[in-house]
Amino acid sequence: MVLTIEITSDFICPWCYVAEARLNRAIALLKPSIEIQRVWYPFELNPDMPILGMERKVYRTKKFGSWEYSQLLDAQTLQATREDEIEFRYDLMTITPNTLKAHRLTWLAAQQGSATDMAERILKAYFTEGHDIVEVEDLTGLAAEVGMNAVTVREFLLSEAGAQEVRKLESQAVAQGIRGVPHIRIGETVLSGAQSLDTFLTALQGTVSALSRA
Repeated sequence: MVLTIEITSDFICPWCYVAEARLNRAIALLKPSIEIQRVWYPFELNPDMPILGMERKVYRTKKFGSWEYSQLLDAQTLQATREDEIEFRYDLMTITPNTLKAHRLTWLAAQQGSATDMAERILKAYFTEGHDIVEVEDLTGLAAEVGMNAVTVREFLLSEAGAQEVRKLESQAVAQGIRGVPHIRIGETVLSGAQSLDTFLTALQGTVSALSRA
């Protein structure tokens, strides 16, 4: 018996990282007796971002009106996630990236059964390690860390392979009414935003129980 969790997210969304961390903690606490399979769907919060990204200070100032307000929002994120064991390193983040390559890489990883490992590694690399997830070499290195072939990944990222498939999945998300991320479906339960640990745990418990009775 398999419980499928569908995750629609973007790699520049801090709450997507938080949601994944809380989901992992909920699964660890529940220790379900059934297999859990995660399916990742792409969503670009900035689909018109230049292909090489944009200097984060410039982007955030333009988006939020001032760099000072942007820093205040970052501080609020840190405050709200103190118990999530995530070390956000906004001081290391210099580029707001175009995330298409990262989504393409996750799509490729899914073909090999390692989408979750890849997605989690990219999120950590961006939010805690200062990686530029636009750069092919950075992404190739991350892929190698989760067991993917570096030569194959580099060739893939230097091509346009997977782009059409990712765009199609993004269009499907919009057609389903998804306008923001994270958007997570656990069985029949849909959770939008970085819900609390208890909310994830309740959703998992209800779905596991329903599957066990089926």
